[in-house]
Amino acid sequence: MQTSKIKLLPDHIANQIAAGEVVQRPASVVKELLENALDAGASEIKLIVKDGGKTLIQVIDNGTGMNPIDARMSLERHATSKIATADDLFAIQTKGFRGEALASIVAVSHLELKTRTETEELGTLIKAEGSKIIVQEPVSTPKGTVISVKNLFYNIPARRKFLKSVQVEMKHVNDEFLRVALAHPEISFSLIHNGNIVYQLPVANTLQRINAIFGGKMKNKLIPIEEQTPYIKITGYIGRPDSAKLKRGEQFFFVNKRFIKSPYLHHALMSAYEGLIREKSYPPYFIFLEIDPQHIDINIHPTKTEVKFDDEPTVYSILKVAAKHSLGQFNLSPSIDFDRKPDLEIPYHQTKSSPKLPSIEVDPDFNPFEVDFSNSKDFSIGHFEKKTAFFDTMMNETEEISSGIKDTENSLLGFKGIENITGFQFLNKYIVSPFQEKLLIIHQQRAHEFILFHKFLENNSSLNHNGQTLTFPIELEFQKKEIDLLKTLETKLENAGFKLEFGEDIVLVTAIPSLQSKMNIPEFFEDLLHKLNLNAPTEIQPEEQIALLLAKKGAIKTGQKLEQNSVDVLLKDLFNFESFMFTPDNKKIVYSLTDPEIQNQLNK
Repeated sequence: MQTSKIKLLPDHIANQIAAGEVVQRPASVVKELLENALDAGASEIKLIVKDGGKTLIQVIDNGTGMNPIDARMSLERHATSKIATADDLFAIQTKGFRGEALASIVAVSHLELKTRTETEELGTLIKAEGSKIIVQEPVSTPKGTVISVKNLFYNIPARRKFLKSVQVEMKHVNDEFLRVALAHPEISFSLIHNGNIVYQLPVANTLQRINAIFGGKMKNKLIPIEEQTPYIKITGYIGRPDSAKLKRGEQFFFVNKRFIKSPYLHHALMSAYEGLIREKSYPPYFIFLEIDPQHIDINIHPTKTEVKFDDEPTVYSILKVAAKHSLGQFNLSPSIDFDRKPDLEIPYHQTKSSPKLPSIEVDPDFNPFEVDFSNSKDFSIGHFEKKTAFFDTMMNETEEISSGIKDTENSLLGFKGIENITGFQFLNKYIVSPFQEKLLIIHQQRAHEFILFHKFLENNSSLNHNGQTLTFPIELEFQKKEIDLLKTLETKLENAGFKLEFGEDIVLVTAIPSLQSKMNIPEFFEDLLHKLNLNAPTEIQPEEQIALLLAKKGAIKTGQKLEQNSVDVLLKDLFNFESFMFTPDNKKIVYSLTDPEIQNQLNK
């Protein structure tokens, strides 16, 4: 008798597998329940969460509610009130539909559903565990629906084990909540976590809702964008160029009031800012696209956060032109610089010509060890100017190195016993110094970063914090989650020399490290938050990250001319450390060039 290897899965296992496509973490449940509340016509929606959604996710709405039969059917797989034929899939106007995700959610949680329509005196209570209905009975409840999801993944320990910390999971929940709230300012929303009100958002217009979420000063950073064509309508707000930040988090696209992720549209928008913002920075934007559902496909991803247009190049062009028009209308586009030196411009007749490679001439009689380096005026810098690219290559060829090499003692590299060493500055970028039978080439900016980094760490550990009180405090505006993160770093920042005062959506900087009197304070905190973002974990501890950023902001820059005394002090401070070959972020500081290596280069 033959036995079949292929068997039908039991319903409860099939439901758990299906749930994996929809329910990835607590935020997935939040998204589905909020969208169901919207489709039910609610004008008021409350989200209550405990422990980042691990313990409880509850959504309360005042929508149309369900009768007992619909309430029961909503927990079944493939049950919906919105789709009757396959063609309906290509004209979906709603976010979801009652029952689309509830069957997946109930398969991996303890779920309680209370609902009542306006015409019924009593509502319906349903309790289910792992797809099994435990209780269904009449209950007294307000019009609308209350869905409580408890103990997510209780029956799949392996999935529950891979959930992140409460803080990380709550960040994802917060993101999903804000995406829905931004798309629907005509609805009031509230978010409560562990009994604390996180957001209380009344009915508003789009700009008011943006300000309520991101702070009252956000409106001063935005300009409107609007464009309407027979194919698509674009409305919303984009950031002024000076509002661009290094971190993401204030960029939103919505298609037919549904949040989407689209690198393609992001590229279209960023191309409009070309020449207006610094590299790898991102202006805030809140852009709403309205288009006939027949022109888009929103079912290419289970979470419906990706969308495909049937004419993507047209959407790209319209968005880019609309953004450029807004920037130009508010005088934010590039203008002609009439003060630019004419000798910096490329003549028109040369714009299409091929560049001519420079010729390299070598002096075979030159020996760097016969030159008196103690007096930089006697040194002919012209001998080295032709080898700039060679030096750049040497400094960069081992940027990324293993920790084992990084920690190698300097004595093993032949640098033990460096005392009273002198050198000279080369190209305002390197310090060159002879030592024994080597020529040392030191990257001045990295060397100074290394020195400052250790000085800041020393200040942290000595409790002798050198802070400079500011005559006029600096006011910085942040989102609530950013302020919460800075509060956790307050002691470490004070150890570095900062003094901060926290408000609801602002931070006052009243003192800064004394070594950083010329530092760009807003840029420092922006970079710090970017480095410590929860989505960008790092092995560098927060106090080390603070010290490293301070060092980078305060270090001598490439291209900065140094007096001979400054060169001597820099070398002395650097060589006082037992190990000085690499910066804390693994950039090479010192390159040693031996006589045979020099001869080899000269004889090529």
